[in-house]
Amino acid sequence: MSTLVSSLLSQAEDTINLAPPGGSGFENLTNLSFSKLITAGIQLVMVLAAIIFFFILVIGGIKWITSGGDKGQTEAARNQITAALVGLVIVFAAWAIIQLLQTFFDINILGGLNLLPS
Repeated sequence: MSTLVSSLLSQAEDTINLAPPGGSGFENLTNLSFSKLITAGIQLVMVLAAIIFFFILVIGGIKWITSGGDKGQTEAARNQITAALVGLVIVFAAWAIIQLLQTFFDINILGGLNLLPS
């Protein structure tokens, strides 16, 4: 009896697939490496920084429009727009430096993140 049970269990182990379904998005979690984690972190930081600086730029423009000619509010809006533009320049300069490093050292820092069409 125990031989029959053990053979049934061994057959059941061969046919049971404990992996998540194909479309669940979890299939890549087992292939995570430190380099992929760093790449994803750099991509996330760059995209978030660009989005944040863009919205700061838009808010500065709205403040300028709604300042109503008040010199203090116009100056504050101008400073906010200047800071947002400097931030965007820094983000895109960092992207350009990373692209140069990828080209010169033949490494893949940003994965598939390309801002320019190939």
